[in-house]
Amino acid sequence: MNAARLGKKRGEQLSQVLMGLILILFAFCCLFPMYLVLINSFATEASILKNGYQLIPEQFSLEAYKSIFYAGSPTLKSYGITILITVVGTAIAVVITYMCGFSLANENLKYRNGFSLFFFITTVFNSGLVPWYLICRVLHLYNNIWALIIPSLIFTPFNMFLTRNFIKGVPSSLMDSARIDGAGELTIAFRIYFPICSPVIATITLFYALGYWNNWFNAIMLLDSSELYPLQMILFKIQSDLSMLKDLTNVGLSNTVPTESFKMASAIVTIGPIVLLYPFLQRYFTEGLIIGAVKG
Repeated sequence: MNAARLGKKRGEQLSQVLMGLILILFAFCCLFPMYLVLINSFATEASILKNGYQLIPEQFSLEAYKSIFYAGSPTLKSYGITILITVVGTAIAVVITYMCGFSLANENLKYRNGFSLFFFITTVFNSGLVPWYLICRVLHLYNNIWALIIPSLIFTPFNMFLTRNFIKGVPSSLMDSARIDGAGELTIAFRIYFPICSPVIATITLFYALGYWNNWFNAIMLLDSSELYPLQMILFKIQSDLSMLKDLTNVGLSNTVPTESFKMASAIVTIGPIVLLYPFLQRYFTEGLIIGAVKG
């Protein structure tokens, strides 16, 4: 009996060690590309063109970051615009999505299955780019800050169904008891259910924030004024200007234009805030994604 227990204990220890090694390998595979991007963003253009992406660059330079944050650069302003549209757009989109998911999870709502089917159809069929553009123009969502917020504000059905499924997993007796105590629908939704739904709220918040942070399509389609360009659009323009400058210079001078290192630096500048935000939402993100996907 003791030998069997000892063998079982050793087997468990071996499995834990093996699982730890697998996790370490997986973490390395995730972190190694990020390290290469970070370290080579400080490399000179000549070093990258000569040796490729190295673990330790032959020569270091800040030219790539100077190309982004030069004197009079619109990058800082575009950073502020991107933060603004991300915070405002995400907050409103999360509230709309939560309210819709809460309503569809309510068994007392008439035709809730029909509404769910209506939302599901939008995941299969798309009206197209031209109607979307014409509607934005009719609503005066053109060349103003709202053009970067409202067209992306309407919640995605996936996030709505994720929220609905999570809420359906909460015992309905909680809602019934709140109604008996005299609570209204808004009180039940935001004072009782909203704190319980923090995992799925964190999940859809991250989804919406990523969408707004990386959105450059609205700027291309709906903006003429460069004063309102978000971060992604500004970096795209700088990259285009550097590529054009490199094409115009002769061979002897082309290596001084930091096009390759600029790509690495722009990646660091854009993903930095998201990388810092994700650890705070990771626990809720995983729980909300799993529970919301399997319940209902």
